[in-house]
Amino acid sequence: MTMDCSENLVMQATSRRALLLGGASFAAWAYLPKLARAADGSDPRLVVVILRGALDGLATVAPIGDPDYAGLHGAIALRADGPNAAMMLDPFFGLHPAMPEFARMYRAKQAAVVHAVATSYRDRSHFDGQDVLESGFPGPGRVQSGWLNRALEALPRGDRIAGERAMSALAVGPTMPLVLRGAAPTVGWSPVALPQAADDTAMRLVDLYQHRDPALASALTQGLQLEKQAQGDDMKPKPGAGGAAAMRLVARGAAKLMAADDGPRIGALAFDGWDTHANEGGPVGRLAQLLGGLDGALAEFESGLGDRWRHTVIVVATEFGRTARINGTEGTDHGTGTVALLAGGAVKGGRMITDWPGLKTANLYQARDLAPTTDLRAVMKGVLHDQFGVGERALADTVFPDSTPVKPMKGLVA
Repeated sequence: MTMDCSENLVMQATSRRALLLGGASFAAWAYLPKLARAADGSDPRLVVVILRGALDGLATVAPIGDPDYAGLHGAIALRADGPNAAMMLDPFFGLHPAMPEFARMYRAKQAAVVHAVATSYRDRSHFDGQDVLESGFPGPGRVQSGWLNRALEALPRGDRIAGERAMSALAVGPTMPLVLRGAAPTVGWSPVALPQAADDTAMRLVDLYQHRDPALASALTQGLQLEKQAQGDDMKPKPGAGGAAAMRLVARGAAKLMAADDGPRIGALAFDGWDTHANEGGPVGRLAQLLGGLDGALAEFESGLGDRWRHTVIVVATEFGRTARINGTEGTDHGTGTVALLAGGAVKGGRMITDWPGLKTANLYQARDLAPTTDLRAVMKGVLHDQFGVGERALADTVFPDSTPVKPMKGLVA
């Protein structure tokens, strides 16, 4: 039987995070009223994918070369070969075998991994961890605006982006992520909308695309049907084939929207269900099914964006990591350090980016977690600076307030 922490279940019930079969949700799309053309003629896109529930970074990208890893992760530890074989990214790190598409992108230098990364938050509450991840503030405070929305407001009007600032957002699904909430006007969205209102908005979107893009309208309709099936449940995440399929479906529809000339340039998605307290599994099992869905979603973006893919960056992030040592039910508890994944044709990929802290007890954070050595805000700042030309001052003061010491990570975008 799969168990989830009570806080996570309460969080889902109180915030309407009942996603498509517990796996995925159309979230929010930021429209630029004019084409956002960079000085080099590119038309950049950015997708932020939030994995709610806390991803086990040590299982996703395993430090197989660390002599303490296998003992800590026990029966679910990945190996360089044998029945628990990972896909080796280099002699030290191996990627979970459920992510062959990401491995292919990595080899093609269109994907990268940032390991031992975390937000500034350290107290292991899903509520507060997600608040910090999505708000961009150094601590929790229920701020009703997100860093991505503030980044939209900070887009330059000069040579880098020859378009107007983003002035609207469109949401489909029960919840708009905090990361893209803020003062900018929205189309068809209220944070307190009832499910019926959300359905009405989604159906208007289906009508809009029925003649313009019947395939997308069909995908959206399927998504709404899946969502209605989920609404009658107890909102507990159901990872597995259904959840994985829903992630791919969402990404397919999102890619179609973002590939259009007049479509959104910036999007945010949220995938639930990553709280693997029990029966996490090694190369197969609960986490493997979730990672397979994420992997399929990345592949859907690649194929659906077409030529836009080469100007796209996808950032996958989570509120915190999980314990280095598995628990008595072969799962992992709330931790600290984890991974951030980058994918897209604009990514300077084929790289493991980490200041590896080691897994000896003395090196673990509070003797239990992977110690974070990279601030996630540095990753986000680097992408926003290189992809959209957002200035360092705006990043430090407005997008991620009180973060001047955290410098943008350089060289993430090719």
